[in-house]
This record gives sequence, C-alpha cells and structure tokens, in this order.
Amino acid sequence: MSPETNWPLAVAVGEALLQRGARVATAESCTGGWIAKVLTDIAGSSAWFDRGWVTYSNAAKQQDLGVPAAALASHGAVSETVVLAMARGALERSGAEFAMAVSGVAGPAGGTVGKPVGTVWTAWAWRTEAGVGSRAEHSQFSGDREAVRRQTVVFALEGLLGALRPADSPKIK
Repeated sequence: MSPETNWPLAVAVGEALLQRGARVATAESCTGGWIAKVLTDIAGSSAWFDRGWVTYSNAAKQQDLGVPAAALASHGAVSETVVLAMARGALERSGAEFAMAVSGVAGPAGGTVGKPVGTVWTAWAWRTEAGVGSRAEHSQFSGDREAVRRQTVVFALEGLLGALRPADSPKIK
C-alpha cells in the first residue's frame, strides 16, 4: 500500500470526520490492523480516530466485540451477520460515532467453494438519533494476500467516506 494511493483517502476521511465532529473505531480481521494504521498515519488523527481492534480469531471476535458464538457457528467469520456484529460491537464499546469492520479470506489458503480466497465482508455502523444504523457489503477481490488486503482497506475507507458525505450521510447524534 503506497502513501500516494491511500493517504489522500485517509486524509479525506479524517477531514470529513472533523467536519462532523465525529470519531471512528475499527474492527479488523483479515486486514490485521491495516485500516487503523492508514488512518493513524495521518498527523492529528487523534482528533477523529477513537480506537481499533484486531480480532483475528473467533474467540477475539466474541470476547472483544460481543459477536455471538451462534452467529459464528451458523454463518462463519466471513459473513454479513458476523461483520455487522463486529461493527456494532466496535461502536458500542467505543466513544466513536462511526465504526467499520472487515472479515475475509485473504489467502493464499482458507478459501472454500462458497467463500473463495478474496471473499470479504465490510460493514459500517453509526450512531443515530434513534439508535444505531448499519450496513454491510460483500466483495470478491482478486490477487495475492497483500492485494486482497490492500483492496479491502481502500474499499472500507471509501465506504466510510461515502457515509460521511453530507448528501448520503446518516444522521448521527
């Protein structure tokens, strides 16, 4: 991941969060903290980055983020249900107004017919006046492990930036 590609995106996310007076938290599995790293590479990020979790194991997802064991057993770690639970758990356990979560199969091993290498679920959650809003998206990335992880970071940041844009933006407290 080169700074030329990702720093402008991270800067844009930070500026959008600052404009809203909001902070973000991250919950990462397949990216191993790469999203948090890209965001905290930006000087002044302490004004808008709250915290991040690397919950690589299922036990960590349960213990740190409150992902239900039944969801992991029924759907697997790489699923819409689990990544939404991760994002909501990060939001609930932080002081942030926004959270994002990723879980995927980065490879080179670990893929199955139903979830081949490159399968990634990304979720975003945000505080609203009525409670919590959230959404998740499935992606199928190509390339080696690093390429899948890089594409995941960019996709997650682009999704958050889209949510922070005034016209598309959810209402937060």
